[in-house]
Amino acid sequence: MKVRSIMSDHLMQTYARQPIAFTHGEGAWLVAEDGQRYLDALAGIAVNGLGHAHPQLTRALCEQAGRLIHTSNLYEIREQSELADRLCALAGMDRAFFCNSGAEANEAAIKLARLYGHNKGIDSPHIIVMEKSFHGRTLATLTATGNRKVQAGFEPLVQGFLRVPFDDVEAVEQVAAHNKSVVAILVEPIQGEGGVHIPKPSYLRELRRICDQHGWLLMLDEVQTGIGRTGQWFAFQYSDIRPDVLSLAKGLGSGVPIGASLARGVAAEVFTAGKHGTTFGGNPLACRAALTTLAVITDGQLLARATALGERIKGGMQVALQGVAGIRNIRGQGLMIGIELEHPCAELVAIARDQEQLIINVTADSVIRLLPPLILSDAEADLLVERLARLVRAFLA
Repeated sequence: MKVRSIMSDHLMQTYARQPIAFTHGEGAWLVAEDGQRYLDALAGIAVNGLGHAHPQLTRALCEQAGRLIHTSNLYEIREQSELADRLCALAGMDRAFFCNSGAEANEAAIKLARLYGHNKGIDSPHIIVMEKSFHGRTLATLTATGNRKVQAGFEPLVQGFLRVPFDDVEAVEQVAAHNKSVVAILVEPIQGEGGVHIPKPSYLRELRRICDQHGWLLMLDEVQTGIGRTGQWFAFQYSDIRPDVLSLAKGLGSGVPIGASLARGVAAEVFTAGKHGTTFGGNPLACRAALTTLAVITDGQLLARATALGERIKGGMQVALQGVAGIRNIRGQGLMIGIELEHPCAELVAIARDQEQLIINVTADSVIRLLPPLILSDAEADLLVERLARLVRAFLA
């Protein structure tokens, strides 16, 4: 089905937007302007964990908007304090800084690491980052990102980053042996934009050991993996470790922009008044959205559902695509799933949308990325598998 574009000529061309606009949604479904319904297997890129128009979230936002949307961080904010308490309890952290996005959360982590290093007398502190990573599009976070396409044209890049391969502990050990200016490691527990790469089970535990040995901060970017996406509140909980700094966003506000940088131990004491700030971060509306999101996930036992649904989708795809040539790997953790093909497959996004009314994403050129909402039903999971498997088989035929 060909859809007429409504995009204004006055918008900056920062996105190659698909020619479709949605008017509303319900649960795991989006409805376009022509009334066509689409099964959403992307959830706003891991943002809409509660799906669309969740009644409990809708009521909370309307009530909060009718009472108080914004004051300022110059004053105490009850909802912000409640959210800090809740997140720190869930993550085993000590303090929280609230911002508006994942990039801002990672920017806060980078600033915190540099200040931590300077406080230790290190004039030029460095942070170890990973190949194929993604941490945001501010100048510091795009420099930390391991993707040259994201960085091209924005030189000079920010200094102070050392890059190593993902899931390679020996490479980190080599840096530790030859560079005394390192103060932190910034890493995704599972690489999302890089292609849904899942490291060895011991990886984070080994990084934790190295950081403890050298007095570095272990900083985890859980912008995409956090808030139940992988079947735990945070992906690091599969490794039985705790980070020093934890970046969150995406699913935290279920579509209302909010990010958070959590810290514990010495890292929690680095920022003092005037060292960092934000105008909008942690306002009452955003924090109410996050508090409601956490409550719905808890009350609905959606962590267990994410695990079960992830296994259902992966297992279904493995059965449906068994023996099909051109499938390299089907992998994932909870509702963060990657189906890697042997050839680039970006055109599948439009084919899935137009032929099967299915919203998906392709990342790293050849990985079909599925990030459906946590409220997906079994029947919707099976329908996702049916529609996607049919597309992939036809594409690879």
